[in-house]
Amino acid sequence: MKTTQTFSVLFWLKQSSIKNGKAPLYARITVNGKRAELSLKRKVLISEWDSNKSRLKGLGDEAKLINEFLRQVNVDLFEIYQNLKREGKLISSSIIKSQYLGENDSRQALTDIIDYHKIHMKSTLRWGTQKNYFTTHKYIFKFLKLKYATTDMYLSELNYQFIIDFERFLKVQENMSNNTVMKHIERLRKLVSLAFKMEWIDKDPFIKFEAKYDKKERCFLTAEELEAIENKSFDITRLQQIKDLFVFACYTGLSYGDVMQLTPNDLCLGIDGKLWIHSKREKTNVPIKIPLLQKALELIEKYETYPESVSNQTIFPGISNQKLNSYLKEIADVCRIKKNLTFHVARHTFATTVTLSNGVPIETVSKLLGHTKLSTTQIYARVVESKISEDMGSLHQKLEKRTAEI
Repeated sequence: MKTTQTFSVLFWLKQSSIKNGKAPLYARITVNGKRAELSLKRKVLISEWDSNKSRLKGLGDEAKLINEFLRQVNVDLFEIYQNLKREGKLISSSIIKSQYLGENDSRQALTDIIDYHKIHMKSTLRWGTQKNYFTTHKYIFKFLKLKYATTDMYLSELNYQFIIDFERFLKVQENMSNNTVMKHIERLRKLVSLAFKMEWIDKDPFIKFEAKYDKKERCFLTAEELEAIENKSFDITRLQQIKDLFVFACYTGLSYGDVMQLTPNDLCLGIDGKLWIHSKREKTNVPIKIPLLQKALELIEKYETYPESVSNQTIFPGISNQKLNSYLKEIADVCRIKKNLTFHVARHTFATTVTLSNGVPIETVSKLLGHTKLSTTQIYARVVESKISEDMGSLHQKLEKRTAEI
């Protein structure tokens, strides 16, 4: 991993512009292999130029004057480079040239799009998603420091190599799994895509990049494991509450955020005259309509007079997602469940064990989960082996009956 900058200045004559034996003087600024050419507004005789030493030959007055001028230019350019480095700012040959000429570079940088996105995502993204972006920002800045020895980079300088180097940095330097890396890359991609849409950059560096996720089986509880949790009672009040919240999610398919924001106003009579949940998903704001199964109804009735629920005007008492998942691991140990039990497992369990395994069509499950695409439901819902066995058993009986009739 490269951690230092390379900087050099070379003086040369532009011989393609020779006139009357003279050629214009230029300075070539090079930072990390990238060049910027600076016209010095001087012309000298080609015959008096020493290309090996990048200076005029002899000790005449003109030679002394030009050589002193070149020395000062070199000092000034190096000083600009040192100041940028000391202040931890973005360093490039074009920036050094612009500062030397006293120009203001108005190009937008990575920090500009990050700051813009920070402001606007406050009103559009839930807090958990915002925190994920903050984590990605942290790794972007760490990568810039290690790879480019700077704290920022112009958006126009982003390219395919930057993306794959960032990917390699996350995998190797930060030892992240492939799917975690892809999530960080996708957040960077959304930032850059936003900059492209706002015409801050002329081209999208991600156009040739394809995110590749490793497919993983979603964890869910079997009917036996779910029953073990349902039948377990806890003397500790907090553990019992967590168990009830988890079971409620298993029979409604709601996520942690959806359960926590559920209020009595979200309960109403459905088309069948029974109690339904009419709400919106916290994550996507997509409307959801869920007929309440008996076990979910019983839990709502259990907590409707609970002091904290009444005080907060919510269906259930509140608890942080972190504490909830910590308690769930304790519940899993007590119930002798070897799986990594998190609250989101309840959503997978609803999709797989409670609905699909009992013959609910995947299109209906998709609506209940609040998905806008059926393909999303296909990722969440995995038909368990017992359902496959049951379906194939029915098919076997039908084929046997047909054979017997023949």
